[in-house]
Amino acid sequence: MVEQLLHELHSTLTLRKRPEDIAQLVLDLHAAQGSTLDAAAEEALTKAARNALRNIWHGYTSMREDFARPVGAQRQLGRAAELFPDLPAVPAGAGDDPARIEALIRRAGEQIGRSYGENDFGFDRMNRAEREEAGLGELSKRRYNKRFRLLRRMEAKLARLLHEQQRREMTLTGKGALAHTLPYELFAADPDSAAFIAYMTARGYMRSIFTNGKQRRPYDEVAAALFQRLLAEPERTNWYAVAHVHPTAEVLAQVSDEDLTQLLVRWNRFLRQVADLLEDTWNRAPLERGTMIVRPGNDSSTWNQAAQAWNTARAHWFAVLVELGEDAILDTVCPGKVPRLMAADVAYWHRKSGGGLHPDTLVWSELPLPWEVLRGEEPCPRSLVAQVCARHRVDPVAGGWTAPRPAAEAVPYRRTPELVHGVAVADPLMASALRSAGFFSGRHQKAAADEWL
Repeated sequence: MVEQLLHELHSTLTLRKRPEDIAQLVLDLHAAQGSTLDAAAEEALTKAARNALRNIWHGYTSMREDFARPVGAQRQLGRAAELFPDLPAVPAGAGDDPARIEALIRRAGEQIGRSYGENDFGFDRMNRAEREEAGLGELSKRRYNKRFRLLRRMEAKLARLLHEQQRREMTLTGKGALAHTLPYELFAADPDSAAFIAYMTARGYMRSIFTNGKQRRPYDEVAAALFQRLLAEPERTNWYAVAHVHPTAEVLAQVSDEDLTQLLVRWNRFLRQVADLLEDTWNRAPLERGTMIVRPGNDSSTWNQAAQAWNTARAHWFAVLVELGEDAILDTVCPGKVPRLMAADVAYWHRKSGGGLHPDTLVWSELPLPWEVLRGEEPCPRSLVAQVCARHRVDPVAGGWTAPRPAAEAVPYRRTPELVHGVAVADPLMASALRSAGFFSGRHQKAAADEWL
């Protein structure tokens, strides 16, 4: 029973379960172990678990409990098996594996004399003489064209699949850091550590609320109570696993230099991957750096996912550097934070309520672009970042621009709301009806709305 619950908790690291449901699983885990919770942890977990789906009368949430998964190439692989019967059988699950898809495209291309990447329908196809010379004389023009078009579509599908897989990775990392990469053996080595990691990850995965104020912080009173249990028995705690999601100074101080170096290498690699995605999104439609308000043509979804991933990775990278005593690197290379794009209506709401541009936007607009800094094309030392922050009256340390942010104070627990495109709705059944009718989506679905009313 204990192992089953640990497996269930581990599976939530790639799902979008409500924190209340994780709190109930943690209570179940301790009951199965026969262990006694301290008063603070039991009170906090019980308070949250009251709102778990299995403890409320309808037991239903209108919100998806998983992140959007890319659609694989199963259909295209099936068609390839029909048109290229000499290809080896494709194993189950190959449609989600880019390496296997590419290998199949290359092998199929060899059968019609086509090289990978030759996708021009006007110049890369063979004419009759070229087909006969290549030993494909028995293949009619129509059959040859069908195979050529399929492989061209499969390459395009492969590119889309890689992009969507990368976006999903950015989303998971931006919200939950490296929690989704934890293998089960490492995650389950200490049940208390597993409970804290699962709850913190669920809090990080919570959706943003449509507001002109601050979003909820992940570290709440329930997470704080679980963390205190780890501090009470530090010799048993799996600090390396905890550091994947909660890189505070007191956590990292318990991690060996070898493990810290592994984390640093992983975050270094990830920062470069995110920088490439940011640059690609920027090049397709440059943003309005001075305001960060969405303009026509901007891919705000990809940019915002990548920006959140960048800021999360950057914060972990800073924290590990400082713990290793290597923060002198920031004196030479100190890439700035990346703000999210804001919808024009939200920006207007900010102005009408007496707000304005966030000072961080002004700092970002004057610093070199992150990908230019990482490639060494533009200098961005810590001193430059501090000067720009001072110019806009931003605390470079408290704001996380030149050093890790101070450890966050725990916020009070608040029930996870039902959201319809970011707008809180009291009842999940009502939320389902509003979503299907197109409310709050920003799209014109008047007919559906009228019908529902």
